[in-house]
Amino acid sequence: MIKSMTGFASAAVAAGSLTVAVEIRSYNSRALDLSLRLPSGYADLEERTRGLLGARITRGRVEVRIQVEDTSATASAVEVDMVRAHAVLHALDRLKNELGLEEPPSLDLLVGAGGVLKSVQPRADLDAVWPVLEGCLAQALDGLDAMRAAEGRHLALDLEARIGAMEAALSEIGRHASGAAALIQERLRERIAVLTQGCVDLDPARIAQEAALLADRADISEEIVRAGSHLSQFRSIMQAAEPGGRKLNFLLQELNREFNTMGSKIGNVAAAHVIVEVKAELEKMREQIQNVE
Repeated sequence: MIKSMTGFASAAVAAGSLTVAVEIRSYNSRALDLSLRLPSGYADLEERTRGLLGARITRGRVEVRIQVEDTSATASAVEVDMVRAHAVLHALDRLKNELGLEEPPSLDLLVGAGGVLKSVQPRADLDAVWPVLEGCLAQALDGLDAMRAAEGRHLALDLEARIGAMEAALSEIGRHASGAAALIQERLRERIAVLTQGCVDLDPARIAQEAALLADRADISEEIVRAGSHLSQFRSIMQAAEPGGRKLNFLLQELNREFNTMGSKIGNVAAAHVIVEVKAELEKMREQIQNVE
């Protein structure tokens, strides 16, 4: 089953004083391109997070935003800058003496001067956060996978219809090509008759021999067989469990090559028109495949 490369999902998990939120957005890309945003203090979890994402996603531009909120008592620590406190107190005492004030500097005045109390970022407890983050990531990835799979089903229906139309076109091309030898022989006889103005007796055996050589050069039976095989493989890859975007893109290139060869070899106008229509379908399929993982 093919999947789209575009999708969005989010999840949030709370455990005790910890709350973890994850947002994942994915876009088209030739390879796996992960962009990960972790909050300050949790950078050491990046490698494990990338490993978890890489195990679930094989292709696409993936942007992941992670938020961690810790409401525990140890998560909000405050320290006193004693050096600054002494400096501020000394300055306030000097100001009191210079102005002849009687009241000593108060604690409110000291703290209000700023810089005496400062928040400290405690060291994150990564071992406590990782199980919560892992579960939250799994939920978000499940949601992303479901969205990409749903879009992939729509892509598969469209591609399946185009494959069916292409198989029908191959049969039609084959029918037009089946009478190529007789047509070539007739054209050769007419051309020689025009050139010789009927003054030379035509050797039916020689004409048949030359027509056979020309028919061999114009034979597209091998290309038709290979194109049919590619279409069968295309359908099998779409139904497989593993991602097949790269394989499908390769098969499209091979199909385009086969139909180009048919177009250059066949002399039947009706068949040539069918080949032109098929190449237009191949271009539409190529645009669709750009979004397949």
